[in-house]
Amino acid sequence: MFIKPEMSILQARINDSRRFIQVIMGPRQIGKTTLVRQLIQNIEVPVLFVAADGVISANGAWISQQWEAARFQWMNSGAKELILVFDEIQKIENWAEIVKAEWDKDTFNNKPIKVILLGSARLLLQRGLGESLAGRFEVIQMTHWSFSEMQEAFDFTVEEFVYFGGYPGAASLIRDENRWREYILHSLIETTLSKDILMMSRVDKPSLLRRLFELGCGYSGQILSMTKILGQLQDKGNTITLSYYLELLDSAGLLKGLEKYAPDIARQRMSIPKWQVQNSAFSTVYNPQNFTEVLQKPDIWGRYVETAIGVYLSRAERLEKMSVSYWREGNDEIDFVLKKGNKVIGLEVKSGRTQSAKGMIAFQKKVRHDKLLLVGNSGISWQDFLKTDLNNLFEM
Repeated sequence: MFIKPEMSILQARINDSRRFIQVIMGPRQIGKTTLVRQLIQNIEVPVLFVAADGVISANGAWISQQWEAARFQWMNSGAKELILVFDEIQKIENWAEIVKAEWDKDTFNNKPIKVILLGSARLLLQRGLGESLAGRFEVIQMTHWSFSEMQEAFDFTVEEFVYFGGYPGAASLIRDENRWREYILHSLIETTLSKDILMMSRVDKPSLLRRLFELGCGYSGQILSMTKILGQLQDKGNTITLSYYLELLDSAGLLKGLEKYAPDIARQRMSIPKWQVQNSAFSTVYNPQNFTEVLQKPDIWGRYVETAIGVYLSRAERLEKMSVSYWREGNDEIDFVLKKGNKVIGLEVKSGRTQSAKGMIAFQKKVRHDKLLLVGNSGISWQDFLKTDLNNLFEM
């Protein structure tokens, strides 16, 4: 049985005598619930696991009711402590205030109820945590699966990972691409849009949000302004609305816009975005060409590889506290710029037939950096890069 690395972090925190609310957040269907169920199997203390799916969002009293049930179970068990798990907690209105009140009540009365919160809407979770639970929680950030994880758990080849992406629930379906596409479209994308975004955030134009996501997936790896995107959407919306929708899509682990690298943070935030899917599956599912056809077209395959590299870097951005952007000046550009602390690394991906990288020369002359790397046939192999601990790049 494959165990996610986050398990050791969660287990150590639960075994710690200190009480903090453990918040596990990440996109849908990446194994958050499975992780907690594996934990339950490996501990001896009683556990109460409850899910907010199907609960009326306004029913905040539901949280208090479950908490009372946990206290009752703990008192009758004779155990030293109990673990209370809430799945999809962000679906309940004012959840953070209620959790704070119940947690503080247990703290005052010396009741050793330890709490784990699971959620897939990162933006809503962060708002609640920042507003009400300061000083009471620790976060375990989970992301889409890496190549190393998909290889270990499902024996994926690196080419399969680049094309099909890192969704564990879809791994068994890749031999039937039509069925795989239906699963990605309906069980993952549609569920995330309808339950994690449209039901819990103000979206005045749902059709515009959906079209933005589809278009952004098609432009993954490309630099394109909101104005040009808006023109292709044929909608009367505005770029501010699109920026807000992109923020929601990023929060749900679907699509983000990489900023242009600039020493001036204000200039960076005003830049034209480079569109980047958060899982390679999102680019693939809207492309009519199948796996075999894509592998036989070097130029198209090269774009798939760059997308997979971008996914890997974006994943590291959330886990490793580094920033990922791109650089462009005039006609010169490089694919990615990594920054951690004061260290800056330029990164160009060339996996197709063309191996020239003129942008690297311009970047080297114009930008203060610590390292400049080429990922491709004449540099670091992209296959090896997808298994690299990116922290090591800053220490070499």
